[in-house]
Amino acid sequence: MSSTARLLIPFAAPPSDAARAALAALPLANLRAALARCGPAQRDAGEPWTFSAPHERALARARGWSGEDGRLPFAAEAAAADGVLGAAAAGAAWGQVTPSHWHVGTDQVSLLPPSQLALSEAESLALFAAVRSLFVDEGFGFAWGAPLRWYVVHDSLAQLRTASLDRVAGRNVDPWLGSDAAARRVRRLQSEVQMLLHTHPVNAAREERGLAPVNSFWLSGCGVAQPSGGRPIVLDERLREPALDGDAQAWTQAWRALDAGPLAAWVEAAAGDPDALLVLAGERVAATLRPQPRGPWAALRARFARSAPHALLESL
Repeated sequence: MSSTARLLIPFAAPPSDAARAALAALPLANLRAALARCGPAQRDAGEPWTFSAPHERALARARGWSGEDGRLPFAAEAAAADGVLGAAAAGAAWGQVTPSHWHVGTDQVSLLPPSQLALSEAESLALFAAVRSLFVDEGFGFAWGAPLRWYVVHDSLAQLRTASLDRVAGRNVDPWLGSDAAARRVRRLQSEVQMLLHTHPVNAAREERGLAPVNSFWLSGCGVAQPSGGRPIVLDERLREPALDGDAQAWTQAWRALDAGPLAAWVEAAAGDPDALLVLAGERVAATLRPQPRGPWAALRARFARSAPHALLESL
């Protein structure tokens, strides 16, 4: 059975009015064909302020993970993929530290989508070295994985509830900061990092080039690594960056490529595959679709699918 028959697409809902208008002009023929094969969508609708995004909840279910909202161990998984200290086998609690720019506005502090930093490896390593003692002095293990992925290790992270970076990027950080003792410890570290990096030479050079300085960090994905069970699911994240950047044109182009590529492959692979599924996730909802056998209702499903793709995506 082909791996392309299990597909998860995050940020599938239009992120703006401009994207919504552009979406209406897309034919999305393969998504329409996929819906014509499937029964009614199973909808996982979260509250507006859930810490774990709908696609993260869907991915955790597909992997057989347990964990409450904001307590899904994506950091341990990423650390293992980055080859950091054998994270998956360590049995320790990990968290992902994302170097960030916090923009101070007149009435709120917002977090710039990290991809917009264009942070080089050399810059990241220099900043990592500068803040390392702050984390180590607090008892954290601290490791570098990639320019935008640093890691902390500490027992207190096993149950620490943190908001996904996909939730806070481009938004006011305040609603996503916790208030318990462990969260206050993280906030204190964020303040200390802000003070230390304020005059760092890397940031001075970045500002001379018109780039945003790295002045804080975001902690997310905390928990102990869990084994992934069941059949793998393909995660296609090409909509993520344009959605977080608010780039309606790039988001629309990405949807066009998705429909022509992965969704066309899904329609073909899902035929006769009893374990096939398609998950479309937006800001609030993850809709899971499964193929149904061809039968007397197939023509009705196909007729409904003529107008369904855009309505479904806008409802996520």
